[in-house]
Amino acid sequence: MEEVPLSSLYFVLLILILLSGFFSSSETGLMAINKYRLRHLANAGHRGAKLAQKLLRKPDRLIGLILLGNNLVNILAASIATIIGIRLFGGAGVWIASLILTVVILIFSEVAPKTVAAMHPERVAFPASFVLYALLRVLNPLVWMVNGLANLVLKPFGVKTNVDLMEHLNREELRTLVKEGGKRIPDDHQRMLVNILDLEQATVEDVMIPRQDIVGIDLDEDWEDILQQLTQTIYTRMPVFRESIDQVEGLLHIRTVIAKLAHGRLNFEDLKRSVRRPYFIPEGTALTQQLLEFQRRERRMGLVVDEYGDIQGLVTLDDILEEIVGEYTAESRAKTREIRLLDDGNYVVDGAVTIRTLNRNMDWDLPEDEASTINGLLLEELGDIPAGNASLKVGPHIMTILEIKENVICKVLIKSDRSPD
Repeated sequence: MEEVPLSSLYFVLLILILLSGFFSSSETGLMAINKYRLRHLANAGHRGAKLAQKLLRKPDRLIGLILLGNNLVNILAASIATIIGIRLFGGAGVWIASLILTVVILIFSEVAPKTVAAMHPERVAFPASFVLYALLRVLNPLVWMVNGLANLVLKPFGVKTNVDLMEHLNREELRTLVKEGGKRIPDDHQRMLVNILDLEQATVEDVMIPRQDIVGIDLDEDWEDILQQLTQTIYTRMPVFRESIDQVEGLLHIRTVIAKLAHGRLNFEDLKRSVRRPYFIPEGTALTQQLLEFQRRERRMGLVVDEYGDIQGLVTLDDILEEIVGEYTAESRAKTREIRLLDDGNYVVDGAVTIRTLNRNMDWDLPEDEASTINGLLLEELGDIPAGNASLKVGPHIMTILEIKENVICKVLIKSDRSPD
């Protein structure tokens, strides 16, 4: 080495430091890259993304290759720096070279390249993938041997390197991913995506119209009253029954009788022939499942029944879709329970409002396990039907009963934790 000019040693040392920076930045860039965007770009035909995806399918080999290259160039750089130090400073040059090289590698081969790669992973990872993929093919036997030994060390600890295990997301992680979309996803789209993810946690009881609130056609009423109801209704579909909803005859689409109704030619027999066979939905059916059932059966309305076959409520396709996109029809607005904001910041709420609706619209966290409506929640908390205007605290909310009719709580005053004192 004595005959090698110092200028040549400086040049080789500079190349080794740059190579060390390349390996360090490549590792950070490939590990920091968004795996879902990477998959999208690879499917779109981006060559760099395709190679990066291939490398990341076996992260143990990728890390083995990068560390092999990085350690090799760093050791060579240390050897050359030592030679330069000895030639310039004699015996003390070993310590001087080690100190200076440590600072140089730390700044120019570690911190700076990794910071750039972490901030702009695609700009670093995609070009680096071409070089690393070629190196992996050349050094594959050596990398395979090193990784084999490393995997033997990791095996007793139960460490697995299967990349598929790292890419699966649960529902909560998906919700976070959607919410973190930021400005790339419009607020309305973001809300709908989150609502779709939440849909699997809800059942038909959460969105159904309770049986006592079902509006339908009673065939036992006077024909003139039935005609008036058909003429004035805002609903496009209605259940048809005799005397009570428990004796349901079927479901009627107003469109099937509207022509004769408009011309005054509709009679009782025409109405009965237009009634479609009722469709029953088991209690506890998930909304995601019911949405698919409506699609498969080409239905838009069903009656929810319990384990004994008793009708508990009515649910429509619109009810489920509104869980995703929000209210969008006159029918849905008519079915919406009253939630009225007072001037003092408190709320007057209809007792039949569902707890799910309040939690979603007001961003509250009322318990949904024991009851589905405010009426049910208060009765559950009190353990009895109150005789007067009772008050109680549920979580951070103070609820005061304002009106009771026929053992049903109709109006409740709720003081929110966000209300002013």
